[in-house]
Amino acid sequence: MQITGPWPLHFAKINRVPDSPARTGSVTVRGRTYATPAFMPVGSAASVKALTFPHLAEMSAQICLANAYHLYLRPGIEVVRQFGGLHGFTGWPGAYLVDSGGYQVFSMQGARKITEDGVHFRSYIDGSPHYFDAEKVIDVQMALNPDIAMVLDDCTPYPADRARAQRGVDLTLNWARRAVDHFRSLNLDPLTRPSLFGIVQGSVYPDLRRTCVERLRELDFAGYAVGGLSVGEPKENLWEILEAVAPMLPDDKPKYLMGVGTPEDLVLAVDRGIDMFDCVLPTRNGRNGTAFTSHGAVTAKAARYKFSEEPLDDQCACFVCRTYSRAYLRHLLNINHVTACTLLSYHNIWFYLKLMESLRRAIDTDTFTEYKENFLAAYRSGDRSAPPEEEEET
Repeated sequence: MQITGPWPLHFAKINRVPDSPARTGSVTVRGRTYATPAFMPVGSAASVKALTFPHLAEMSAQICLANAYHLYLRPGIEVVRQFGGLHGFTGWPGAYLVDSGGYQVFSMQGARKITEDGVHFRSYIDGSPHYFDAEKVIDVQMALNPDIAMVLDDCTPYPADRARAQRGVDLTLNWARRAVDHFRSLNLDPLTRPSLFGIVQGSVYPDLRRTCVERLRELDFAGYAVGGLSVGEPKENLWEILEAVAPMLPDDKPKYLMGVGTPEDLVLAVDRGIDMFDCVLPTRNGRNGTAFTSHGAVTAKAARYKFSEEPLDDQCACFVCRTYSRAYLRHLLNINHVTACTLLSYHNIWFYLKLMESLRRAIDTDTFTEYKENFLAAYRSGDRSAPPEEEEET
């Protein structure tokens, strides 16, 4: 039973290679377009850490992610509403996807209580009590006015026994229905309203995941996300779930894998038909001194680079690799200079975005399988960073 369409989101499939579910596409939503497979830099509090929006524009980023939980707590939704939403508040011209904050709330063990109606939680800022339910999260996101909004879900932890996973599916489906009903009651303009995505839960149980997909499809969301993965489960479980779930998701809607992952993960997930990704690794690891390169991750702080004239990645064309040596970057890290956070974060986001561009090009030229094999062989050829005992003092 379709109860929400039409959506102001159009997904155009462009190409699919014969021997893989990998595909390219184009998403147009409220006049903004982004190509898929797409990586969304994470700007939870309406800013990607250590970077500016002009930085993202230089890298040809087309869509960013923000988080309803963080923005609800600070600066507060009325501040953002005054600017007409996130685009006016931040000046970012590309598309915005806003996560519901479900993962953030449910990861706060000891500071939240889940009920059938919603979740009670305490602010990580000042300990003040708050409450989210399916309807309130919709209201928060409508104030933020993104292009794409996510419904509230129960991000089931790992490990979880079958009973806990089943409860997570039941809560997620109940809240999804309530979110859709509340969204409809707002009578927003179908041509300009945000587009809602549903989220598939079910932990590592393929049959629960399939049931969740079947029930979510009845709600006719604009797109579908796979959540509750990369939360501690073995990698083989991640791929097993994707292989079970991705083919069941509507082929004419974007498929989004939440919170994943390394460059290797992204390539393997694209190979399973995923269109959209987000992950904090590029900026978090960049701030901590790790760079992603064509030959694996590099610990830029390692002592072996004290005199190194090499760039981070001789295959990368970003200004960081064209301008700075590993020795200089290591120096900035060792003196805890804020510039190091910007430079390594910039390089990592660039690397992820250019990886997406290369994947799209390979799919469109029917060379995806060759590209995938070559990329993975090079990436797995060895972490060129120093082992822990070789790292030098700060």
